[in-house]
Amino acid sequence: MTSPHADGPETDKAAWAGADAETVDAAEVADEAAAAEAAAAGGDGALEGEIVDEASSGLQAQLDERTADLQRVSAEFANYRRRMDRERTAGIEAARAGLLSELLPVVDDLDRARDHGDLSDGPLKAFADKMVALLAGQGVEQFGEEGDPFDPNLHEAVQDESDGGEPVLGTVLRKGYRMGERTLRAAMVIVR
Repeated sequence: MTSPHADGPETDKAAWAGADAETVDAAEVADEAAAAEAAAAGGDGALEGEIVDEASSGLQAQLDERTADLQRVSAEFANYRRRMDRERTAGIEAARAGLLSELLPVVDDLDRARDHGDLSDGPLKAFADKMVALLAGQGVEQFGEEGDPFDPNLHEAVQDESDGGEPVLGTVLRKGYRMGERTLRAAMVIVR
């Protein structure tokens, strides 16, 4: 006897002559289900293409979203790194300025010793020269010479002997120092 599915969905009922009625009905239902499944799976290419396109566009949307998230996080990290570099540099500069400011009273004492002739020769002169070289190597400059125009941002006036014209520095009581754009100490002056 031949199989009921040997000839496909269009099976001849004569082939089932020896089978009972229930078996024939079950075979016909199975053949119809197989035909419907085949039509849905491969018979309608347009439907299958739409499903693939929808899945592809959904995956592309997810990929675009993840890429945008990654770019945003990458930009945030780059900004964070630049901000930390700036803050670290500012902290280093502030510490350096603080240390150099602490050395300025020593430089004042060395200047007074030079004014009294105690630094003409000997070990103290060598020390004073090294201290001046150290400050110059760190970019520290002194300012506030007699005759310079008075600037209240750079000079601390303890006495004003000016007659109302353009004020200039008279006597410099204590020199001012700056490191780059940062003022380490204002010059203490008498204005004339």
